[in-house]
Amino acid sequence: MTAAAEQPLDELIAGLAVDVPDFPEPGVLFRDLTPVFADGPAFRRVIDGLAAPSLSDPRAAALAAAGTHPDGDPGFDVVVGVEARGFLLAAAVAYDAGVGVVLVRKAGKLPRERMAADYALEYGTATLELHTDSLRPGQRVLIVDDVLATGGTLGATIALVEQAGGVVAAVSVIIELAALGGRERIAPHAVHALWIT
Repeated sequence: MTAAAEQPLDELIAGLAVDVPDFPEPGVLFRDLTPVFADGPAFRRVIDGLAAPSLSDPRAAALAAAGTHPDGDPGFDVVVGVEARGFLLAAAVAYDAGVGVVLVRKAGKLPRERMAADYALEYGTATLELHTDSLRPGQRVLIVDDVLATGGTLGATIALVEQAGGVVAAVSVIIELAALGGRERIAPHAVHALWIT
């Protein structure tokens, strides 16, 4: 067993992530997860962890770690990834589960008919968009992103998924910045964070 497999996942992520002060704006502490993504065993554990809460079986963590799902059902029909790091994570989770991946993009990036939702960041405002035909009514959706901060980005994503007729099965993130209250802002949706700081 490798050191990455033995260490608690939150400690593994914390040990690999790099804090970058004053990025992208003064006063913001950015958690750079690219070293986590670059470490193969750590990245595999992160992907398994992100998929785990959506599994319907109570043995979710063990099943995800083993790469198996009860009755072949991962508990979701599609994974939605939020631009930009969420794309990387959502694609890996979707591939592992054998389901499709849908992209929520920043304004002006999608070429076809789309719906939009505005949101506030801890350092500004922005708009997210989703193609209107990306989801089928009733599809179970796992939303994946890297960080839950104020809840603005994920709140806008939830609004887009629900406007498109999807049902949010769970929200999975690598890091939750608990002091910023994002979990409360996107309640009652289930949130699973691999590292709460």
